[in-house]
Amino acid sequence: MELPEVEVMRRDLEKDVVGRRIAAAEVRPSRNAMRIIRRHARRKEFTDRLVGHRFTKAERRGKYLLLHLDGGDVLVVHFGMSGRFLRGNKRQALPPHTHVVIDFQQGGDLRYIDPRALGEMFVTTTDELGKVKELQHVAIDPLDHVFTWQQFAAALAARAAKLKPLLMDQGFISGLGNIYSDEVLFAAGLRHDRLSNTLSAQEVRRLYRALQEVLQDAIRHRGTTLEDEAYVDLFGKPGEYQHELKVYGRAGQPCRRCRTPIESVKVAGRTSYFCPQCQS
Repeated sequence: MELPEVEVMRRDLEKDVVGRRIAAAEVRPSRNAMRIIRRHARRKEFTDRLVGHRFTKAERRGKYLLLHLDGGDVLVVHFGMSGRFLRGNKRQALPPHTHVVIDFQQGGDLRYIDPRALGEMFVTTTDELGKVKELQHVAIDPLDHVFTWQQFAAALAARAAKLKPLLMDQGFISGLGNIYSDEVLFAAGLRHDRLSNTLSAQEVRRLYRALQEVLQDAIRHRGTTLEDEAYVDLFGKPGEYQHELKVYGRAGQPCRRCRTPIESVKVAGRTSYFCPQCQS
């Protein structure tokens, strides 16, 4: 998941799960399930921190979800490459690769599904959040209201890095992966291999605006679901932003703006897409 998909999930959880009290929790009996809760030595250590408590708030920090509990604890979730939450109930069979199930007193459950088992869930206290190494290194959020284009310009100028890998660097800016970095660069009219310290003030403003607009548009369309359907929302429905993609996955197809064929290239081991005419 990239930032828009995590934000869609956060909003769904805020509406549907916040306020519900946990009646039971189960970590499924598999090695992969223990990989998911690897910061806890035993299943019971994890589930005891949840049972009897109510979710009070759903927060996002970069690609991390923080589900606050009324006892002062926080359930921290990172989806990795293929993790997701799904709402269900006892009448519905558990999908394959379901690793954690949380049952609510009001009925229904919340299932954590992760085919690759590269995600993570753990419970910590609000006070201990500041000591979680991964959260300390979450970079600035491109949708944060305190993120200004002047700050962005200074950060870009301080690096002499190619734009595509830099935008995907979670230590530089939070939440962008392969899909949205390509879409943002197309919207800004910039190539993947432009050096960040060569941008003019106008180009920085274009890139800053493209970040805001592409991510917000993707959230409005409830994320991107590709052919593998690795991402669906909390209720199992695919997103719709894949129909809006301008360059990603469109190699050889005409650019929606100038009709030049979209090209692809390997960048940091990932296939990237761009328009050779519209991006410079």
